[in-house]
Amino acid sequence: MNISVDHRPWPLPQEPWIMRQTWRNLLFIHWSFPANLLQKFIPSPLKLDTFDGSAWLGVVPFQMTDVGLRGLPCISFNELNVRTYVTDGHKPGVWFFSLDVENLFAACLARWWYHLPYFHASMHSTCKEGSFSYLNERKSGGSAEFAADYGPNSKIFKALPKSREYWLTERYCLYSIDRKNLCRAEIHHDPWQLQEAVLSLRKNTMIRALGIEQPNDKPVLHFSKKQEVLIWNIKKVRQL
Repeated sequence: MNISVDHRPWPLPQEPWIMRQTWRNLLFIHWSFPANLLQKFIPSPLKLDTFDGSAWLGVVPFQMTDVGLRGLPCISFNELNVRTYVTDGHKPGVWFFSLDVENLFAACLARWWYHLPYFHASMHSTCKEGSFSYLNERKSGGSAEFAADYGPNSKIFKALPKSREYWLTERYCLYSIDRKNLCRAEIHHDPWQLQEAVLSLRKNTMIRALGIEQPNDKPVLHFSKKQEVLIWNIKKVRQL
């Protein structure tokens, strides 16, 4: 991976990255929510990051390939995460409500190492003539299901700075909380190569599993064929 940094909102960490991943056939499915509805799910000292006064919640299915610690062999598996966007007052990033994966070892390792809410799930994805079918059924931590068909339907574009598309996708860190500390992991990737998308959502209880009712509004959709990603070790930001 050739590292280009001109687009980053802050410099790369001085330490070497520890993990690489490639995200393939990814669909961003975003709904807007009143900020006060989601803020109660966000632990202090984090605050919701909002766009034009609204908070956003995303359901993101994709395939993870070439996943491996630096210098070690890689594995591949499906992942589906539910997320929103937060800030500690300095760096805007991603807050994960849940991350479903079909690889039990990866789920346990990430839950322990990065303090993220990973769950083991039964998952299946297929591709036919540029259209993708995706199935997810959580096997641990309660019931949550997702079934959809989706695909791109526009030319590739890069989101313009200050646009909603840019705000939703160009995120370069994630937050989590261990027992006593707010933690942050830096990530790096090239600017997203996005396409508009179509979606047939057959089942989705991923949001309801959080205790939040899914809105009836049509979601905002963006597809990306491939994104190579580097991830740094998790670090404690401040004590709670």
